[in-house]
Amino acid sequence: MTSTLLSPVLLGSVELKNRIVMAPMTRARTPSTVPNPLNVTYYGQRASAGLIITEATQVSVQGTGSWATPGIYTPEQIAGWRLVTDAVHEAGGKIFCQIWHSGRVSHPFFQKNGELPVSSSAVRGDVKTFIDTGFVPTPEPRALKLEEIPGVVEQFRQGALNAIAAGFDGVEIHGANGYLIDQFLRDGVNQRNDRYGGPIENRCRFLLEVTDAVCGAIGSARTALRISPFSVNWDCHDSNLKALFTHAAAELNQRDLAFLEVVENINESAGISTGGATSEFSIDDILAVYGGRLVINGGYNAESSEKALLQSKAQAVSFGRPYIANPDLVERFALGAPLSPMADPTGAYGGREGGYVDYPRYQA
Repeated sequence: MTSTLLSPVLLGSVELKNRIVMAPMTRARTPSTVPNPLNVTYYGQRASAGLIITEATQVSVQGTGSWATPGIYTPEQIAGWRLVTDAVHEAGGKIFCQIWHSGRVSHPFFQKNGELPVSSSAVRGDVKTFIDTGFVPTPEPRALKLEEIPGVVEQFRQGALNAIAAGFDGVEIHGANGYLIDQFLRDGVNQRNDRYGGPIENRCRFLLEVTDAVCGAIGSARTALRISPFSVNWDCHDSNLKALFTHAAAELNQRDLAFLEVVENINESAGISTGGATSEFSIDDILAVYGGRLVINGGYNAESSEKALLQSKAQAVSFGRPYIANPDLVERFALGAPLSPMADPTGAYGGREGGYVDYPRYQA
């Protein structure tokens, strides 16, 4: 099949051989927080994607929110990721590191000296997170002090520099899914009365400071950002999503990012999200104020992706769940071959090889 989806595209300074992006997906296969040989195999198997975006990767101990997720803040983690990036590059692929701070979606289990997780405000969500023994409720977080916020911005900046040192082609800032940046954006969590709270312009300040810091460190052409403007994740609500995210997108339009990844819809079977794009607020509203490079995510298949690209909705499309059981997703799309289903959904999170690196390639 010859198609726009399989054609090359330039996103910032990164040339993609096709417009199929592997979306970030937590797989809980890094119990030491240092990428290991299983991770190397997993990402290397999927290097035919135009671009791989890694699973959420914490920028600090404070930013850790779930068990068996990798970091990018120690020399050992950087060295572990270097093995991953080398494998992807040797297979002809490109890879971005998604840098992440979980905020209140965390637990004292992960924090230094058993301290409380931090957030924009001391607002507890109806949230559980995963520690080594299973799911546990998250506590009420501690509100970041005004003087602490520059230090958290610095965590993202240093994380981006560490990612480049590990051989990544760029980074994607995780601004989606109810994590720390989202917790500053949304008034259902952000109850601050200083310059980071209240009006939309103030609530967008942390997002833009992080973005500017990362762009300043590694260049805007290697900096991407993910947002989920149409969904509620980890009990992170807002009273006016359209006003909030059209303002944020208009501000981001001035930054010349490598790309903005927009999650249009999230599978509710995951149990962490409700809602999606509607006739009242959709990707068209983002496109009205954002003229930069766009990657869209939202349950697309080969046919609907092709249609979206031809309609100039985006420059590329990211795929999450299909990549779990189809390491050769690009080749299957090219052949028009059927996709493999997940053999055992319980293998999506945690474990060893099973359900992670043992899915076969397509045999005609």
